[in-house]
This record gives sequence, structure tokens and C-alpha cells, in this order.
Amino acid sequence: MSKLGNLGARLHRGEISYDFIGKRRIWYGVSILITITAIVGLVVRGLNMGIDFQGGAVFTTPTKMSVSVAQAEEFAHDASGHEAVVQKLGNGSLRIQIAGIDTGKADQIKETLAKDLQLNPEKLNADLVGPSWGEQIANKAWEGLAIFMVLVVIYLAIAFEWRMAVAALVALIHDITITVGIYALVGFEVTPGTVIGLLTILGYSLYDTVVVFDSLKEQTKDITKQTRFTYSDIANQSINGTLVRSINTTVVALLPVAGLLFIGGGFLGAGTLNDISLSLFVGLAAGAYSSIFIATPLVADLKEREPAMKALRKRVLAKRAQAAAGDNSGEPGTTGDTYEAAPAVVGPRDQPVARNRGRGRPSGKRR
Repeated sequence: MSKLGNLGARLHRGEISYDFIGKRRIWYGVSILITITAIVGLVVRGLNMGIDFQGGAVFTTPTKMSVSVAQAEEFAHDASGHEAVVQKLGNGSLRIQIAGIDTGKADQIKETLAKDLQLNPEKLNADLVGPSWGEQIANKAWEGLAIFMVLVVIYLAIAFEWRMAVAALVALIHDITITVGIYALVGFEVTPGTVIGLLTILGYSLYDTVVVFDSLKEQTKDITKQTRFTYSDIANQSINGTLVRSINTTVVALLPVAGLLFIGGGFLGAGTLNDISLSLFVGLAAGAYSSIFIATPLVADLKEREPAMKALRKRVLAKRAQAAAGDNSGEPGTTGDTYEAAPAVVGPRDQPVARNRGRGRPSGKRR
């Protein structure tokens, strides 16, 4: 068995564990700091909305253009007065995207741009996107996100309980805020592909959270009938038991996305991949983080406020104090809970010696 597999098995059996719940204030503080940074970036820099949301024009040149990308950007800016996004396509042509312009001036911009590029205006293809279309796309995106959130809350409230639904919703908002904030800080263009990526990573984030919640629900059945563990203790066991599984699924999902982002978008220069790959990469990492460090600790906080869980915690702590006092005085502590100690493993040398009356005498009949 590999080292990671052995670690996962030991975590699942409870032989080793890390106190995630006990250090939840640290995780909350880190998440708040990251979220504030993302919000500041979003407010200060704003999102670089693509042409599908702002409206504008896309001009495509013929193949084998001798003009560089930097020169085309300068020509497009002079012709329109707006910043342009220029991409060199595989066949050697240029795709010049100018967002936020009045589509009524597209013909004038086309004539000026064709003159600067030394082209026949008829050979410069132009596709126009009206601002009403972009507004409609944005509204549909918000509607889809709102519907998704509502369905998630309803499902988790029915399948688990409302506290888990609230914790999952907080984790999802946390993931969206961080992803959108990083888009603002990096300056990548927001396109419909970005929206698709956001909705995709919400599904991944929810999957990791539900895995932990399912384990937590199973282990907390009849929790008030014992006095060994508090709700937070079992929540911590659930995180540790599913930790390696969450890491494995996240790493496997991140590897191809990292290939799209760093190799496809960065090394090979396929900028059209950046819009969806960045949202997937950041969102998958944030989703794995929130399921472990945000959602489950928040559920534990909410559950520990219940009167029954408060009473259970009081009994557990009192019993632990009693056991500690018994150990210090040399007297064994009592065990009045419903959990029974596992029988000791007996080895070959630990077998009891059979008593017989003829110890030291040869076997056989007595004379």
C-alpha cells in the first residue's frame, strides 16, 4: 500500500487525526482575510467584462497578416478609442475584439481599421454584439446562479438538515467570491465560458461538502446516548476520515485544468482557454478548502448551540475530568458510556497456562 493510501486508512480508522474543528477560528480568519482581499480587488479594479456582456464588435482579418498583435491593438485603440483584445489565430489571421463601443459606429471603425491594416474593407469581417444581448446574458447567468443556490439549500435541508444547508450555502458563496475576486485581480476577461466554469466548480464544491456531511450524519446517529464524544469530536473524525479522498479527487480534477490554464493559455498562448480554465482552477481549490475548513466547522458551531448538544458536551467534559482525576489518584476511572472497549488481542505467548494436578510429572495414568 502506498504511503498516501496507508495514511488515508489510518485517518479513516481514527488511529491518527488532525484537530480541524479545534482550530476553526484560524480557518475562519484566513477565509475572511482572503474574502476581503477578493472583495477589495473586485471593488477597486472591477471585472473585465467580455464583449458578450458589454456589446461591441469583433473584426477578423484574412490569413497571413504581417501585422503584429501589439500593432493591431494600437490600431484598434486609435480607431475606436477603446481598449482592444487581439488574438492571433492558428491560420495566421487576427481576431480583434473591441467591447463597449456603439455598434452604430462599427462601419466607421471598420473603415479606419482596414486602412491602418492596409486591407480592403470588404476583406475585414465584422461581427456585432448589441448591449441588450449582453445584458440578457448577464441576467440569465444571475438567474441560473440564484436557482442553483435555492435548489441546493432545499435539497440539503431535506437530505440532511437546515444547519448543513446553511453551512453549504456559506461555503458556496465563499467559493464564488474568491473566484470572482481573483478574476478582478488578474484581469482576465469574463465570458460566458467563465459563467459555465463557475457553475461547474459549484458542483464540485458541493460534492466534497456532501461527502463529509454524509459521513457526519451517519456517525452522529444516537449521539446523545453516549458520553465519549461531543458533536465537534465526531465532526472532526468525519473530516479526517474523508480527507485523503477529498485530496485525491481535487488533485485529479486540478491536473487537466492546470494543463489548460498554464500550458494551453500561458505557454501555447491559447488565450481563449483562460476564461473557463481560471474559474475552474481557482474554484476547485477553493471548493476543496471550504468543504474541510468552512462548511463542517460551521455545522459543528451551529449544532453545539443546541440544548441537547450543550448537555452532551457538559457530560463528556465532566466524564473526562473524572477520568483524569482517577488517573492522577491512581484509581481507575469509571466507564459508564455505551461504547465497549475492544477485547485485547491475545498472542501465542499470552495464552493462559492450563492448571493440572500433575505439574512436573510425566503424562500418563497415576499409579
